[in-house]
Amino acid sequence: MTLGPSLNRPCLGGGRSEKYVEREGVRGESLVAINSGANMNFGRLAHVAERAELGESQEAVLAVTIPERPGSFRRFCQALGHRQITEFNYRFADPQEAHVFVGIQLNNGATEKDEVIEELRQQGYPVLDLTDDEMAKVHVRHMVGGRGHDRVENEIIYRFEFPERPGALLKFLTRMGMRWNISLFHYRNHGAAYGRVLVGVQVPEKQQVRFREFLDKVGFRFVEETDNPAYRLFLS
Repeated sequence: MTLGPSLNRPCLGGGRSEKYVEREGVRGESLVAINSGANMNFGRLAHVAERAELGESQEAVLAVTIPERPGSFRRFCQALGHRQITEFNYRFADPQEAHVFVGIQLNNGATEKDEVIEELRQQGYPVLDLTDDEMAKVHVRHMVGGRGHDRVENEIIYRFEFPERPGALLKFLTRMGMRWNISLFHYRNHGAAYGRVLVGVQVPEKQQVRFREFLDKVGFRFVEETDNPAYRLFLS
């Protein structure tokens, strides 16, 4: 393997390797990109990795409007087909329409993103492309949620650990079916073996036992957070 210095060229910084190759016109040579972790903690590193996926067109960020009724999440996930969902944020706000902030992993860059948007629109979903929206990527994605609407009755909150594999989210939604309405959903793939998901569901008191039986059958780890003071202060 040939290193940059032996070619009388400067070493490659991890974030500059592609620009270096383009600028120098390098062809048919092996180069090493050196990544330095100086002055970078894990929080900054996660931010860099997240933005890199967007910059390399490996992820699309969309705002999609779906009907506000039980089963809509499941149908929307089915509309995405085999594609991996990287982020899914939603909070009940309107009795007719639900606006979801969704990230989708791309294998074929911008071309696939355009295909996804067109497919969703053909199925009747209004779609807004936020992939290049700086405010949405830095701020809004973390702010989707807030206090529940007055119509959010019988809401209970659960924190789940979903296995990070294709179909895990759809499995959960399929087993839930149309029995209960999801009023809050917050999920982001961080590359770990398990994804952390916060879910709000409207379950009347008389159906609490049935809902708990449903949770046991799904098999995902869960913790009820309905009495969590943070939920009471900022979400309920």
